[in-house]
Amino acid sequence: MLLQPLSKTFYEQEALMLAKSLLGKLLAKKTEEGIAAGRIVETEAYMGPMDQAAHSYQNRRTKRTEVMFGPPGYTYTYSMHTHCLVNVVCGEEGQPQAVLIRAVEPLSGIELMYQRRDKVKKETDLTSGPGKLTKAMGITMNDYGKPLDSDTIFIAEGETPLSISHGPRIGIANSGEAKDYPWRFWETGNRFVSR
Repeated sequence: MLLQPLSKTFYEQEALMLAKSLLGKLLAKKTEEGIAAGRIVETEAYMGPMDQAAHSYQNRRTKRTEVMFGPPGYTYTYSMHTHCLVNVVCGEEGQPQAVLIRAVEPLSGIELMYQRRDKVKKETDLTSGPGKLTKAMGITMNDYGKPLDSDTIFIAEGETPLSISHGPRIGIANSGEAKDYPWRFWETGNRFVSR
């Protein structure tokens, strides 16, 4: 599978636009064990300082969120309930926005994904959630701050979904009215969408 990383300019769009634009694109991760790649089928937009659910709400700048304040097109990984989650930094430098990748449809390195998630029996359970996909693909906290056109983690062109659905984001109950914003996007009917 020969994949060309997308240009950095692709990530210059704000999170709400990018969350939709990423659907159908290919996320790839190379490790010593091999390459794993999947088609992005579910995302969530985090709009930065005005979004109560964003880590950068009110311009909160910490060691963890620092990469979000930099240029677009970089990897923002963080740990939640012992799982590593992967986000795409986007928008303008200094405007800390990101898109969480919630689910991918496995395309390449599927055997490797099964090895990494050794208790999983069904293919639909391999990558149908943000913590599942990082484990299956070998994405770790060491990927924090890596450019998304590097030789180890990148996003490439894919196939645009025929139909996109949207609804509230998941797992952000303590974020005021932001918990109801319909900023989660997914490929309609795709069996790898988280829920």
